[in-house]
Amino acid sequence: MPRIHVMSVFVDDQQKALEFYTDKLGFVAKTDVPAGAFRWLTVVGADEPDGVELLLEPDDHPAAKAYKSALKEDGIPAASFAVDDLNATYRELTAKGVTFTQEPTAMGPELLTAVLDDTCGNLIMLSSPA
Repeated sequence: MPRIHVMSVFVDDQQKALEFYTDKLGFVAKTDVPAGAFRWLTVVGADEPDGVELLLEPDDHPAAKAYKSALKEDGIPAASFAVDDLNATYRELTAKGVTFTQEPTAMGPELLTAVLDDTCGNLIMLSSPA
């Protein structure tokens, strides 16, 4: 059966994205290989070195820029990450200067969500059990 190996998020600057996703969100760099004008640049969860990789994909293609812009304009997250305790993560990331467009909000009795701006053109949803 197929399994998820790599998922991508379009970014306007790969180096800036790498710094945000590692320094602010706590991911670790997995692969960084030159690929022409760009890089094949992935990050993984710090406690999942062999887990799903997030490709920090350049938004160089016009369709990618339009897609990313439309999602952000409509408030739609480009990706969603799970955390164990959303309220604690929210406090920690806010202290690191991360901007949230939605504070932790109950989505029914069993789920909390929040949405942050990744500084690279995307909204990212964080969620945890309520």
